[in-house]
Amino acid sequence: MYAKIILKPGKEESLKRFHPWVFSGAIARTEPLSKKNAVQEGDKVQVLSSTGQILGAGHVQIGSIAVRMLRFDQGAIDAAFYEDRMEKALQLRKELRFPRKDNNCFRLVHGEGDFLPGLVVDVYGNTAVMQAHSVGMHVDREIIAQAILKTCGKFIKNVYYKSESTLPFNAGLEVKDGYLEASGTTTKTAPVAVENGIEFYPDWVQGQKTGFFVDQRENRALVEHYAKGKNVLNMFCYTGGFSLYALRGGAKLVHSVDASAKAVELCRRNVALNFGEAAKTHEAYAQDAFDYFHHLEQDPDAPRYNLMIVDPPAFAKHQKVLRQALQGYRKLNAAAIRNIAPGGILFTFSCSQAVSKEDFRLAVFSAAAQTGRKVQILHQLTQPADHPVNIYHPEGEYLKGLVLRVE
Repeated sequence: MYAKIILKPGKEESLKRFHPWVFSGAIARTEPLSKKNAVQEGDKVQVLSSTGQILGAGHVQIGSIAVRMLRFDQGAIDAAFYEDRMEKALQLRKELRFPRKDNNCFRLVHGEGDFLPGLVVDVYGNTAVMQAHSVGMHVDREIIAQAILKTCGKFIKNVYYKSESTLPFNAGLEVKDGYLEASGTTTKTAPVAVENGIEFYPDWVQGQKTGFFVDQRENRALVEHYAKGKNVLNMFCYTGGFSLYALRGGAKLVHSVDASAKAVELCRRNVALNFGEAAKTHEAYAQDAFDYFHHLEQDPDAPRYNLMIVDPPAFAKHQKVLRQALQGYRKLNAAAIRNIAPGGILFTFSCSQAVSKEDFRLAVFSAAAQTGRKVQILHQLTQPADHPVNIYHPEGEYLKGLVLRVE
């Protein structure tokens, strides 16, 4: 039995269309189970219309999104619920042929896209890395881990919890990343993961996100297609994913750039893992992106790149900073377009959920116009199928990419 959230008249329409968010302004009142048991962030609540119709249940949270809906019926959110959702998520990945020998890393749960708002689970070999983006998922973490191991026990042996940086700071939680007790095994590491036959060291303990960006798998393969004989710049390289594919594709040289010295070192390790210490065609630099582009403009002896990848971290995590983020994308893409060699190919991305496809394309258009160069769009890119988008939640289409040819 759950506490109740009663909506204002007319505010139930989005839930009847299965949108998984209840905004705070839509709520008329909260009815706790008793006067002594006020509703706390992370609690499970039942959501009702103003007329008393049960609309479903979810996790309550503090903020503009007040409830993340997990189901749209009268059922419970318990172990059986998580096992059912995990089984359905796994079946989709099996249809996508994950895991397999040449590809043992993928996204098992993609939040709203797998009807589990607030939860991300990435798989690297025998380890699932779980990330909670809501207090409710944090509260349920052990039950979720048990559901993962019960459903995926043939290949997943450990569940690592990595949520220190993703949970709301105002919740006052003392969260510690680490392996969950539900794992029940001493096999704690998968030293190497494999993506499309390329090996890499995933760093889920200290790395960004869950340790690697599995959402760029198909876009990296497209870089490989274009790389033969090219001088390649991989800006914001992180662990070097795009660099590895470019090298395998026969690039003449590959330069990887990231502001993080730790990322650059991991990039070098991944290159050595696949191509040996004698990979003379690759260099990695710990440098700010704009400083590096400025150097290219000022130094006549600097390399001329005819294939660039510009994949920055999210510039806008919420609407309040959207304008500033779009200015950042314009400035960054203008620098890339100015510096790419004639006839060069530019892969440019935004992973900011608050930035729409139209906003991003307009920012890149403005950047191109600023340079005065002729630019063609060759491909429009997005996230792969193991990052599905809930049709009732279009906000889940967060990754936007354009492949441009610059005369």
